[in-house]
Amino acid sequence: MIDAGVGKGHQEARGGSSREHGACPKVERRAKQTGGAASRVAVGNFQSNPLFPRIQRAVAAILDNGKVVAPIDVLIRMELLKPEDVENWRFGRVPYLERVIHCNLTKLRRILRILRMHAHDLKLMPSQTAYVRWGKRGHRAPLRFSKTGDPNVEDAYSRHFVWPGKGPFHLPSTRPAPATAAPPKPTSEP
Repeated sequence: MIDAGVGKGHQEARGGSSREHGACPKVERRAKQTGGAASRVAVGNFQSNPLFPRIQRAVAAILDNGKVVAPIDVLIRMELLKPEDVENWRFGRVPYLERVIHCNLTKLRRILRILRMHAHDLKLMPSQTAYVRWGKRGHRAPLRFSKTGDPNVEDAYSRHFVWPGKGPFHLPSTRPAPATAAPPKPTSEP
């Protein structure tokens, strides 16, 4: 359908078509490949995402050695980020961390979202952490994770997940609900 106020010739000149309805063939093909709206990462389906096993292994390895899971550590364990690149970023030699991460931004956002949901399932507590530049004393400028500096994206990177329990991490138990009071014993009446 043609927009009101936009003639057929003008729409075709912009690269559009004069089809009566339907989306662009590329968009339709991509929606079929990814499953359309069902491919969005949500609480109900994040464990079926192809990235989940890699994230799960990375988180398990991190929790074997400590109580804090940081997105940067997960990206390093997934081999999407090199420790030397993180060091260069921390010293201010790289303007923003996303510049040295070896995957596209869509995949990166998906990883951060799955990580947040997985940490929630593990009963890890979120904790915001301030990342500041390493180097000379007195010049502790905040570091940027993204090129745009979007606060939501910056928060996602700086959100660490902490095991609140004492002792080493262990998976949350899935014990059945405790039984209520035992049924009364029958009494014998004379």
